[in-house]
Amino acid sequence: MTDKEPAENISGGTAGGGQSATFDPETAGTRAETVVDRLGEMYWTKTYGGRDAFECLVRTILSQNTSDKASQSAHDDLMARYGGGEDANSEGDIDSTDLARALADADQPELAETISSAGLYNQKSERIIALAQRICEEYGGEAGFDAFVRDSDSEKVRSTLLDMNGVGPKTADCVLLFAGGRGGVFPVDTHVHRIARRIGLAPADAAHETVRAYLERDVPAAKCGFGHTAIIQFGRLW
Repeated sequence: MTDKEPAENISGGTAGGGQSATFDPETAGTRAETVVDRLGEMYWTKTYGGRDAFECLVRTILSQNTSDKASQSAHDDLMARYGGGEDANSEGDIDSTDLARALADADQPELAETISSAGLYNQKSERIIALAQRICEEYGGEAGFDAFVRDSDSEKVRSTLLDMNGVGPKTADCVLLFAGGRGGVFPVDTHVHRIARRIGLAPADAAHETVRAYLERDVPAAKCGFGHTAIIQFGRLW
């Protein structure tokens, strides 16, 4: 881990109304909070919220079924080509600073080649282009989509995201947490699902959505973001 550890953890993000979280297992109100607080003593913390919503959505799709290292490389290559930088495409009247518009007009084989390090690149490139086209049609581009994610009711945002092809519960919740800055959102990936059931934070036979409901009930809103990333870090080792 090369990231410098910040002085505090803000799991909702100050821009999204998040609260600064402290970790004290002795005063935790639930067993789930105690676990998160113990992990707070083991792992670094970081700030959530404030990310661009469409880029966050793309990044989460790239991360599906691959490692962080592979998805990070794919994300960096995608942004270098389509994100409005010196190497980005800007043909015709396309706004080269709008990632959604750039990807809506992207050539699918070219995008697939760009994100090949993430694996499943044909499927992911098709999904990203389709999502970009829908977001441009419904929200006018990434700025409108960003405003929708930040300002609309959480359940409305979540249901809208889940209606998009290729977006599952974990992806939707990551967008709400990392872009929307919503406290109280606890994305459940395979690590969180396995660890939460194994240590009794949810029933042993609980489905992903049931695990999410238990964790969001028992972990304070300001600690859900850290709890998500910390359990993932723990799960990779155990």
